[in-house]
Amino acid sequence: MTIYTTAGTRLYIGGPLPAQADDFDATDFSSQTWVEVGETEGLGSAGDTSAEVTFDGINSGRTRRLKGTKNAGNMDVVCGLDPSDPGQIALIAAERTKNDFAFRVVLADAPAGGTPSERMFVAQVGSASETYDSANSVMKFNASLWINSNIVKIAATGGV
Repeated sequence: MTIYTTAGTRLYIGGPLPAQADDFDATDFSSQTWVEVGETEGLGSAGDTSAEVTFDGINSGRTRRLKGTKNAGNMDVVCGLDPSDPGQIALIAAERTKNDFAFRVVLADAPAGGTPSERMFVAQVGSASETYDSANSVMKFNASLWINSNIVKIAATGGV
């Protein structure tokens, strides 16, 4: 299996898209208009972790562990601050609402002549802040995406 760097990966924000009880699939995102978030430096992580549910049965003397609800985590996005970037502006606007929004990550893993894989999900923008740091630092824009859905994975296709 081939591995790839994160360099070249792109993050996009779509419009409001409410969370739903069932898992999303790619068709749920087909009507979205995507705006790229510019100057991204880091995207953090995303993916399901199950809550641990325990039961201490008095007749067995052992704690039993079960899987509970799933949490897809927070994607902590770091960008170079660009106040005129449409994607950063959209993240700030999304943070000011209580809505879930559609997100799309396009990985840099396209085979020669093919298309890259993608990840899509629904999240609330939980924070949108700026970091100024020291004289020899780039000012940063940070956003925390609170993921409220499954991560839809679309495989890379094509190639020679």
